[in-house]
Amino acid sequence: MNRRMWAILLLAALAAAASPSRAQHPSGHGASAPPAAQKADDLDELKGLTMESIRKEGKVQEIAPGNVQISPERQQLIGVRFGSVEKRSLTKVIRTVGRIDYDEKRIGIVSPKISGWIEQLYVDFTGRFVRKGEPLLTIYSPELVSTQEEYLLALKARQDWSKSPFSEVTEGGNLLAESARRRLKLWDISDAQIQALEESREPKKTLTLYSPFTGHVLEKMVNKGQFVDAGMALFKIADLSVVWLIADIYESELSAIRVGQPAAIQMPYYPGETFTGKAIYIYPYMDAQTRTAKVRYEFANPHGKLKPEMFADVEITVPLGDRLAVPEGAVIDTGVRKVVIVDRGSGYFEPREVRLGARASDLFEVLDGLKAGERVVTSANFLIDSESKLKEAVGGMGHQH
Repeated sequence: MNRRMWAILLLAALAAAASPSRAQHPSGHGASAPPAAQKADDLDELKGLTMESIRKEGKVQEIAPGNVQISPERQQLIGVRFGSVEKRSLTKVIRTVGRIDYDEKRIGIVSPKISGWIEQLYVDFTGRFVRKGEPLLTIYSPELVSTQEEYLLALKARQDWSKSPFSEVTEGGNLLAESARRRLKLWDISDAQIQALEESREPKKTLTLYSPFTGHVLEKMVNKGQFVDAGMALFKIADLSVVWLIADIYESELSAIRVGQPAAIQMPYYPGETFTGKAIYIYPYMDAQTRTAKVRYEFANPHGKLKPEMFADVEITVPLGDRLAVPEGAVIDTGVRKVVIVDRGSGYFEPREVRLGARASDLFEVLDGLKAGERVVTSANFLIDSESKLKEAVGGMGHQH
């Protein structure tokens, strides 16, 4: 405490000691002078007065540099409002946009294992829904016809050789028939088709190709009468019962995202309806221009409402648990530091630098600088902070003289 403060305190004490005597003995109209003994008693009381004793008796309050005192009337005039520092259950909500996409694991390509000409085309337009096992087309293949004939000859040879007294001959007939049957199976001839061939003993001119997937035809690369080679892509089919959503998450919020985390989406196409999915993959790179990372979410789509290339509003709720928090309005962010105005009571306010963590709705997590139960200013804090800086600057100029 400097000498100037000591002098102020001594003057205040002298004034307090002298005021009762003046009140009891007003000047004029026969008023008598205060007794000398009373003056001596007042001076005796001041002799043992120290700063430590004043603090203990609560007669003085130390105010740190930069603190300001504002009367209740002025607080009401400038609109001062208060909030409290408390432990609260914080929930961070991340809002962004996303785009519906195909589930790559549910996309299949249909291609023949033999070459030939397309005779019938049952699925003849893009977008058509097909079920697994539904016929797609018929194909005429000279190779297929010759293989069927070989199988029929092998069946006849097996039947004839089965009567031979030599086991090697019988076994040879069985191996020949089995080899021809295996070739048919490798060309995707079903067991039912092979059985029908065995019963009719007539080779089929065409092979019917069935859909191995359930879904919608995304691409059709074949037409009736066209010659196709083995391995050529004929149809691209996608199962849309499950779809992906690719969301853009800003770099500052990426640390809160976890695989398995739920997300809710809404879109203008279905007002008032919410769809829920979960995060299944966080892409390992950032977009250099938007400074966002892509996160993949999986959504069940049993009714086909979610269509690829649709845009959706994404909301991700992240529970943070119980943490010490301060209202958002109490924080003054200068760009270099974050300051909160703390109410010290009796009209005194203290600007205090704080360290903050996650932001959750209208609250900030407090990492350092505040304690639970402290009262802070949530409105007009900029005015108080400005006055504090002005007072501190004026005080600094006074010390220089």
